[in-house]
Amino acid sequence: MDTIKEAATEFLTAKRVAVTGVSRNAKGHGSNVVYQRLRQRGYQVFAANPNAETVEGDIAYRDLKWIPGGVQAVVNGTKPETTDATMQECVELGIRQVWMHRGFGGGSVSPSAAEAGRKHGIRVIDGGRPLMFDPTADGAHKCMKFFLSMTGAVPKHVS
Repeated sequence: MDTIKEAATEFLTAKRVAVTGVSRNAKGHGSNVVYQRLRQRGYQVFAANPNAETVEGDIAYRDLKWIPGGVQAVVNGTKPETTDATMQECVELGIRQVWMHRGFGGGSVSPSAAEAGRKHGIRVIDGGRPLMFDPTADGAHKCMKFFLSMTGAVPKHVS
């Protein structure tokens, strides 16, 4: 079992990352913020949204299977009801790292998806946000990490 910092550091070494739940309407949408930041930091980032042709001016892929060349990691920003299907797709595609985005509230965390992923050898970070950790962090997200860590929305350890 690793600390959240160790797991986040490993996750953020992946250079090809898909973000699910990226919205056509970017305003105030957490997945869009993650998508934009990863792109700004030099990651090859791919938006997955079955209901959009483009997101943030980029091609939106129907699901993870449609991303040419695949990805190394997935940030899941969908509703928890959709997270199980996304995790199953990660299992099928051999994706080894999944981050279930969570800030205030339940976020995208699905206990059944986390269990299924771990059962298949996927490292699942079930809470917090990638933007709370370097090299993608900013001051606001670091402050958010401090407060959300106290509430349990950011896990202390990841298995």
